[in-house]
Amino acid sequence: METTTRPAEAVQTASLKDLVVASIKHNTKQYTMFLALIAIWVIFAFLTDGVFTTARNLSNLFVQTVTTGILAIGMVLIIVAGHIDLSVGSVLGFLGAICAMCMIKLEWGVLPSALATLVAGLLVGVWHGFWVAYRRVPAFIVTLASMLAFRGLIIGITGGQTQGLEMAPEGAASAFKLIGQGYLPTLGAAVEGRLHDTSLYLTLAVLAIMVVVRLRRRAARVKFGFTVPPMYAEILGIALTCALVGAFAMLMVLYLGIPWSVILLLALAVVFSFIAEDTTFGRHLFAIGGNPDAARLSGIDVRRNTFVLFIIMGVMTAVAGIVFTSRLNAATTSAGQNAELDAIAAAVIGGTSLLGGEGTIYGAIVGALVMTSLDNGMSLMNLDITFQYVIKGLILLLAVWFDMAQRKKA
Repeated sequence: METTTRPAEAVQTASLKDLVVASIKHNTKQYTMFLALIAIWVIFAFLTDGVFTTARNLSNLFVQTVTTGILAIGMVLIIVAGHIDLSVGSVLGFLGAICAMCMIKLEWGVLPSALATLVAGLLVGVWHGFWVAYRRVPAFIVTLASMLAFRGLIIGITGGQTQGLEMAPEGAASAFKLIGQGYLPTLGAAVEGRLHDTSLYLTLAVLAIMVVVRLRRRAARVKFGFTVPPMYAEILGIALTCALVGAFAMLMVLYLGIPWSVILLLALAVVFSFIAEDTTFGRHLFAIGGNPDAARLSGIDVRRNTFVLFIIMGVMTAVAGIVFTSRLNAATTSAGQNAELDAIAAAVIGGTSLLGGEGTIYGAIVGALVMTSLDNGMSLMNLDITFQYVIKGLILLLAVWFDMAQRKKA
């Protein structure tokens, strides 16, 4: 019996029109998020007479985004698995206070203090995971209780007063400050308005890696017979992505360089995006959030995965607490207040569904950038704090409504 074969390229490629239509349908929330971010920047640039879009302000904006971004990365996994964590704000303040007091009272160095904070965060995660996974207490209740308890513990540790890190040993204080406020070192003098050499080289290296990874991914899809876009469309997509990433990086390159905290956030985003999308653990979380009963019947250990998930969230909160305390250069009793709402809002705005089973790490980073842009822009406008809370609340409500509308439509 004779068989007919089609050219390999015809089998493996799809028309650009079909790919664009499919991409828009599949990523409606992500495209809406990017458009919203651009609209926010344009509006604030107009309302602040261009101050919002200066290299100095945008570089500071990226630094301010780091804490919310780190929390949002962990929150995506929590929400994807069908849970919620209301304690991250209070736990962030508590763990940041532990780090600060280790340096101030115990006179420890940066590394021992940071390690102690990470261990404390791990223990907090064990506490949450035990009650949620093995005692079947809803995560909402467990983390709500912790939100209240740890807010009280912050006051106990700090004595109800702001503890400035200038009281820590001089070497430890200056080194710790670099985590939240430092920039990549430069081969020359770091001057605002000039190209920051090492940051520029790092940006070029990252862009080169992105191109290589994208082309290798395309080659792998062709090898296994998956549909891929035409080569010209692939090149166009790579060029647009590199242009977007390069534009964001150049804003920092033209100021004082890329901050260490931003590099940390991007590294965590890459690692956890890999965990979420390319590991068994990550895929199990999506399965659990999509249908816990089906996941359990298919052989997934729901309890163990949930337990590990909350441990990861505890460690991520510890990292956020270290960065936040370093940026403030102090431990305060109000540290982390409402941070849980910003993290949840960032995850939802970034495309994570509160019904579970759907979300992306990179989307959460952009969502965190949206939330921080709102805070930054409204502060530059000297908008009354009352209206700031109202506007952020309405945006969260609209994001959830949009998610529900998209699911209903699907």
